[in-house]
Amino acid sequence: MKDILTTLRLVMLSLIVCCVMYPAVLLAFGQIVVPWKANGSLMRHDNGTILGSVQLAQAFTQPRYFWPRPSAVDYDASATGGSNLSPTHPLLSERAKGLIGRYGLQEGQRIPADLVAASGSGMDPHITIEAARFQAPRVALARNLPLDRVSQLIEQHTEVPTLRVFGGEPVVNVLTLNVALDAQTR
Repeated sequence: MKDILTTLRLVMLSLIVCCVMYPAVLLAFGQIVVPWKANGSLMRHDNGTILGSVQLAQAFTQPRYFWPRPSAVDYDASATGGSNLSPTHPLLSERAKGLIGRYGLQEGQRIPADLVAASGSGMDPHITIEAARFQAPRVALARNLPLDRVSQLIEQHTEVPTLRVFGGEPVVNVLTLNVALDAQTR
């Protein structure tokens, strides 16, 4: 009986430490050190409605918007993950051909790889600068904006998420770029 009581006390102590105290400390640390990220990095419209999170990709399908990387999970944050298909699987080739058709490419034209290949999580909010520049003529035409202005916006919204010393490449956040485009054409 004594062993059972000791075991129950240890279990209760472990539950309190692991399920209450540790998450509370992490939550408090996040709220103090990086509150914007801890609260989801949500972008809001002027009237307070949420536009999206800069940490998660979302589907943009209209020609007037920059399109994100394809998502194996249809941009559903509750089901993040890759497709688990091998690189030689025929479904990946079919998806790539469909995306190439969506961009209106002719045989032999090159497209940045991140516009036809999904990220590991399916929720990567960034595209490469090359992918943004590739889409710029379509977006400029659809919005009736000069290509130079769209290119300036791409440059203004370019960021390096990690140190370049460790291989971080400049990328563009699709949501912030599209919000900036909407502000230009209001």
